[in-house]
Amino acid sequence: MAHVSRTDADGPRAPRTRQGSPPSLLLTLLGDYWWGQEEPLPSAALVDLLADFGVSDVAARAALSRMVKHGLLVSTRNGRNTFYAMTPRAQAVMREGAVRIVAFGRGDGAEWDGRWSLVAFSVPEANRSAREALRTRLRWLGFAPLYDALWISPHPRHDQALAELGDLGVTSATAFVATSPELPATTLAPQSAWDLEGLADLYRAFVAEWKPTHSALGKGTISPVDALTRRTELMDAWRAFPGLDPDLPRRLLPVDWPRDAARDLFLDTYEKLGAPASVRVRQVIGAYAPELATRVVQFSVAADHPGPRAPDVALSPAASAR
Repeated sequence: MAHVSRTDADGPRAPRTRQGSPPSLLLTLLGDYWWGQEEPLPSAALVDLLADFGVSDVAARAALSRMVKHGLLVSTRNGRNTFYAMTPRAQAVMREGAVRIVAFGRGDGAEWDGRWSLVAFSVPEANRSAREALRTRLRWLGFAPLYDALWISPHPRHDQALAELGDLGVTSATAFVATSPELPATTLAPQSAWDLEGLADLYRAFVAEWKPTHSALGKGTISPVDALTRRTELMDAWRAFPGLDPDLPRRLLPVDWPRDAARDLFLDTYEKLGAPASVRVRQVIGAYAPELATRVVQFSVAADHPGPRAPDVALSPAASAR
């Protein structure tokens, strides 16, 4: 592989929040505070939680219906009241996403062997929807285009890439592993398939945006409602990075790579917002089903105990004030 060129002109884009997508927002909330629970929640409680993010009642109920249609929620009725529970598919989606979020950027300490995974494929131009879906999935796996239909990753994920291709009905594809020779400075290296400078700017922008929230922690200036919305927005912003950042081996990255500082800020801010945010969730659920309020969990991304755990703060009238 003596020469590569970067033909993807899009570059990394700033993470966008999903406040305009109530189904995705609701799935995030359920993953953060109702992980692993089989008990259905009152629809009114879910609608109230979405209202904290500016989602109207009509839009919230439409989102619930769409999630049922897509197999993420199942609905039941008790008299005039409707309840919703997560399906095994929803649990699997959340579990997969959580594993990726917790592991992303942590590094396993293994030395990179210099091998690149390459995937070549052919998708008819007319099948635009499949092309766009494939690009999204390959980026999530850490691939980037050397050429339009030849994608590369420093990780051994060619089998996963082929599985994604097959899932989209793409049968004209092949995968192989290659090493790159030492190239002269005038030749583009494989890592030039990624806009690392643009990605570094996104990490710095993330730090600049969320430092004020981190600084406000512990000062009593963040209410439970505010903590809930900020924590959800923070997770939404951070989880966009695994689809943008290929997690290149350290030796391929600039010395001043800013991801570590951004990741540390995310982890600490997300953890510390968890207690007051869970107070708000318990308040909303408790207003409709007091027996379920104590079942609220607090998803943790801490390295020593990732996953759901009991909230640190008990519900109190003072803390529940909007």
